[in-house]
Amino acid sequence: MAKPSNSTKPTKSRATKSPTKKPGAARGKRAGYWRTAANSDRHELYELAVQEVVSECDFIDKTWRKLRGRLASTLREDFCGTAKACTEWARRRKDNHAVGVDLDESVILWGEHRHRANLPESISSRITILQADVMAVETPKVETIVAMNFSYFIFKKRETLVKYFRRVHESLADDGLFFCDAYGGSEAHSEVEEERHLDGFTYVWDQNQYNPITGDVVNHIHFRFPDGSEMKRAFTYEWRLYSLPEIQDMLREAGFENVTIYWEGTNHKTGEGNGVFKPSTRGEACAGWIAYLVAEKKAGGRIARKVGGTANRARR
Repeated sequence: MAKPSNSTKPTKSRATKSPTKKPGAARGKRAGYWRTAANSDRHELYELAVQEVVSECDFIDKTWRKLRGRLASTLREDFCGTAKACTEWARRRKDNHAVGVDLDESVILWGEHRHRANLPESISSRITILQADVMAVETPKVETIVAMNFSYFIFKKRETLVKYFRRVHESLADDGLFFCDAYGGSEAHSEVEEERHLDGFTYVWDQNQYNPITGDVVNHIHFRFPDGSEMKRAFTYEWRLYSLPEIQDMLREAGFENVTIYWEGTNHKTGEGNGVFKPSTRGEACAGWIAYLVAEKKAGGRIARKVGGTANRARR
């Protein structure tokens, strides 16, 4: 099995049902010059175009309050790349601790320089970044594990993905939660390009290849600039496009007790996603969608659920 190397990850801003970056988040003009392919950094562009770690951590907090009646303090970010989510998690509360896991040393070092080098010791001491394989890494048990931006799609064989989910289950503390996401819709099976214009550059999601027999896909991210230059194939992803029923079945096979789909609502004025994800058993047959999956670990016959506004813990 090839080791996963997902130091950078694809966007969630894909089709008609997808959250978008906040207006003005990506700045095109910096320090007196405009962005071009020659003077731009692909990791910076990726973070500007794709990542919303504040929103994701908000979602984690909200879900913990709803399902467990409390907040989590420990988080592991698998396929962490620049570990921007780890940094945000540690910043949130003084008792929060984060662990990031990724194989790519270069992108870990980029994240260290960009996000963590100038943090106060009171925050940086609560962040640990490991250059390791998520299939083999050993970490202390944590309350939350995340695998976002479809990174786990790198495991093309079903048995390999089930093995990864089992490793996640083993690494979670009692009553821990696993968060991941998925994308799909009719356009997900097409070989198309989608452009999204930001402030000073254009983000391009290129669904370059799709094999309907195996479900394998090859996707690229390109960045284009006002001067006509292009950062072509800044990132490439070779995955298997799994369906939500497949992922749910594998998570249950790996030992998770409850698996909930959080489906994104629709802004009825624009027809696009409104960025609000709620538990659902029925989704829309739209051209493109994003969903979160939350898998719950039940350990030792004890599971915490928020019932009637209070945390109810069943006795053994």
